[in-house]
Parts: sequence; C-alpha cells; structure tokens
Amino acid sequence: MKRIKVERTFTRGIALAEAFVYKKIELKASQKLLSNETEIVENVEKFEEITQRVSADLEKLAEESAIFQGHLSIANDIALKDSVLNRIQNEKENVELAVENTINEFAAMMAAIDDAYMQERAVDIQDVGVRFLSTLQNVDMNELKHINKPVIIIAEDLTPSDTSLMNFDYVQGFITEKGGVTSHVSIIAKNLGLPALVGAEGILESVKSDDRVLFDASTGDIYINPDEDIEKELLQKSEAEEKFKNEIMSKVDLPVKTKDGKEVKVYANVGSTEDINQAMPYKINGVGLYRTEFLFMDNTHFPTEDEQFDAYKEAIETLGNELIIRTLDIGGDKSLPYYEFESEENPFLGWRAIRMCLDEVEIYKTQIRALLRASAFGPIKIMIPMIISLEEYRKVKEIINECKAELKSEGKEFNENIPVGIMVETPAAVMLADVLAQEVDFFSIGTNDLTQYILSVDRGNQRIKHLFDSFNPAVLRAIYRVIKAANDAGIEVGMCGEFASDQNITEILLGFGLDEYSMAASETPIIKEKIRNLDYQAGKEKAQKVLACRTVEEVYQLLDIK
Repeated sequence: MKRIKVERTFTRGIALAEAFVYKKIELKASQKLLSNETEIVENVEKFEEITQRVSADLEKLAEESAIFQGHLSIANDIALKDSVLNRIQNEKENVELAVENTINEFAAMMAAIDDAYMQERAVDIQDVGVRFLSTLQNVDMNELKHINKPVIIIAEDLTPSDTSLMNFDYVQGFITEKGGVTSHVSIIAKNLGLPALVGAEGILESVKSDDRVLFDASTGDIYINPDEDIEKELLQKSEAEEKFKNEIMSKVDLPVKTKDGKEVKVYANVGSTEDINQAMPYKINGVGLYRTEFLFMDNTHFPTEDEQFDAYKEAIETLGNELIIRTLDIGGDKSLPYYEFESEENPFLGWRAIRMCLDEVEIYKTQIRALLRASAFGPIKIMIPMIISLEEYRKVKEIINECKAELKSEGKEFNENIPVGIMVETPAAVMLADVLAQEVDFFSIGTNDLTQYILSVDRGNQRIKHLFDSFNPAVLRAIYRVIKAANDAGIEVGMCGEFASDQNITEILLGFGLDEYSMAASETPIIKEKIRNLDYQAGKEKAQKVLACRTVEEVYQLLDIK
C-alpha cells in the first residue's frame, strides 16, 4: 500500500475504484514549410474547411454547456484566424504548424496574466488547439468516452473536451496533478457532487491503470492498493456520509427555520445560467451572488448591452427566484484578454471593481441598462462591489437613475424599484456600515476580500497563508458590526464568501443576525440542515461569547474546532 497526501482540499466524499490513468496523446504539427502559391492556397482552404468542422462540433456541444460556448468563441475568434492565415500566407507555415504556433502564442499570453482564473482559461485555448490538430490529423483523442466500468480518473489535468463525451455514471472521482479551485475538474466535481483532489503532485508516477485507488477528498488522503483495515475504515465513513447526504437531500424542499422559529435564506453563488441549472436539484431559494465578470472574461470583447441582457434575462427566467447580480468586479486578481490594465504595484488596492466602472462610465452604463431591462422579467437585485464611501454609492445611484431615464424615454420596461445594495468587503465599508445602511437597500458580506483587507494578508501568498483566517477576532468583530448595522437599519444582510459554507461558524453567524447565507450550490443542503437543528436564542448567547474572545485559539476552543 502506498499513501499520498494532498494538502489543499475543496470537496467532500470518499471514492474507491480501479484507476483509469489518462495520458493524452501528444500531437505534433508537421514542420514542413510551403514552397509555392498552390500549396498556400490549399492550406488556406484546408484551414477554412477545418474551422467549419470544428465550429459545427462545438455548436452542438455549446447547446448544453456554456464552457463550449467559450470554446466556440475561441475557434471563431477573428484575431486567431488572422494569425493563422498570416502564418500560412506570409510565413509559409503549413496549416498544422500555423495553428499550433498561433494557439501556443495566444495561450502563453493568457497564462502570463497574474490571475488564476485567466491562467486556467489558457487551458481552454490549448484545448481548442488540440481539437483543430486532431481534426486535421484525423486522430481520435478521447479514450475517456470508452469507459464502461467504475473508475477513478487519474490525469495531469482534464479539459472540457476530455470530459465532454465521458459517461459520468462510471466516474467515481477525479485526481489530477494540476488545477485549482477554478479549473474545469473542480467545477465538474462540485457540480456533480463527486469527490476530487487537484494538485496531487506525482500521482501519475505513483499509479498505473487498474490499481485500486481509495481516497478521502475531505482529508486529502490517497491510498494506492489499500490494505483491508484502511479500506474498511474509509468505506464505513463513506457509508455514514452517504446516508447523511441522502437524508439531507430528502429535506432540501423544507423551509430553513431554526428550532425556535427563526427563518433565514440559503442561496447559491453562480457565474452563469448553466450554474443555475446545475444548482436546481438542490432546490436553492435564490442566488446570493451572480458573478458577471465571467461574461466579460470568457469573451473576446466587452459584451454588448443585448448580449448581457440576454444572459441576465435567461438567468432570472431559469431561476424564478431572487437573483442578486454583482456588477463588474474586474481588476486586482481578474484581468481581461482584450483590455490592457496598467501595471500596478498592488492591484488588490488599485484600479478595480467599482473604481474602474466609475471611470469607464460607458462600459458601466451598458451593464446597468442590461440589468435594468432584465429586471422586468423577475426579482433581480443589483450589488455593487468594493465600495469604500457613501459618495461612491451615490455616484452609482446617479448612473442607475440616468439609465432608468434613458430606458423610459425609449419605452423599454424595467423594475422602477429594483433594489441596489453593496458588497461589504473593505474595512472602510465596515466602519461606515451604520451610515451606508441608511441609504443602501441591502448588504452582502464578501469574507474572502474582507479577511484579506482586515488582516493585511494576501490570500494568494503561500508563505503567509496560515495568517489568512476568518476566525480571527478582528474579522469576526467586523462581520458582527456590519450585521448589526443592517439589522438596526431594517435592511437585509447576507454573506457570499466561502465563510458562509463553513459549518463551524453557522451558529455564530445566525446569532449575529445574518439573514442570508450564499455558497456553492452543493454545500446548501448541509447548511440548511445545520440551521434547522440550531436554536436562534442559544446562537445569540454563544455569539456574544465569541465576540469576547481575544485570540484565534480562544475562538477555536469555544467552537471546538480541531
């Protein structure tokens, strides 16, 4: 038996099955250069023919997946086409070489952006390149579609094309050497409720196909050809978890109400209509955070008003319940491939989110107009990120009122009374919470950035990652201050950071007076059940004890966190 430990985990569950070790075929383009005009014309025609074939395949896949809508945009991207044609016509590269060099160039540009999400998108570009080359060479790249027995997929990484034809009935879990929480594997695993571990360095060298693999996604423990004792222990744990999961899934339709009658909302965080569709089986009551930046980041241009309107309209009609849409939160750790941000020494404290939007008013108005038009089709709320002052909020309201006047003059329908709130994620917003609460319609606490800013800890810095802790008394007191200000002003307050799904803090947030918890859809059933088994009054008393804690250790002891 061999044991491997993965430090970073993001899913739950235990999987046991034979390994299916997936090693991709390495396609190499011909290095031959073209020698005459006839060959150039032939290669241009071949590229146009292959583009049509690839686009046709992607159009079918895009009907079911927003990911492949992005791939379709890449395949038909004008800049990509121009680059390939230039290489064929002027550099005399054959079509395979022209495609390979262009794809590598575009992917390298994306990978160089200091942003985890955009770096993951470089994988999408490479995936489209492989699709082009495999079509050109008539090679079947996807052996995963032939899986016909229960397996655990072991791979360096997996792309949307890898998983597009996979029968997930046979997939028990994923382990990959690469990838992060925004990778395709991570998204697939969370949406399907499958256990997965990413960043398992050296796993391909340690496992061969048909080895028995057992892993616990919650602890990061991987056992290759486990002994009977370990297998028995983890299978018993898995049975207990599965029984509990089935129990809570049978209750997803029940009201979320504490034992003493306090009702709260449990919502989902999403980035697209596809995410909403995949969240529906969890019977979510609404969406507490719709991230609009993905609509901008998975694009080759700033989306038009109609493109945004269609996306927001589709989202609200699919959901049918309250939808809180965050306006463009770009900059900092999120960049755009078609817009050059000036280099900043500290982009997290720089020109990002609402700061950019208030400078680029026409871009912002395009989004606001689209949101207002979509509000005619259901209960949409607008949420503004990174607010640090009342002046900023008032400027946003002025822009919204301008857009309302424009739409009214154009005879377009919208919700005149659409609620406009803010995401509380800066120390300034915390300190001004009582003032802001007098004018905004709701608060939503973004604990990821709030923790980072309160503690002055870069959450992406591995050297100081141990200092990034939302259980720090300073962070907990900031959260309480915001919730109290909202409660006193009679406005709703939610939380859409990862902290909202942490069962260790659920009771305390309830005791603080939080109205709405928002998280990954797959986490909602367990938080719903947790709340149903709590007593609000007891939570209030315990919350006061937490506020009296002076150290993280004291908080851990009080909450019995190991």
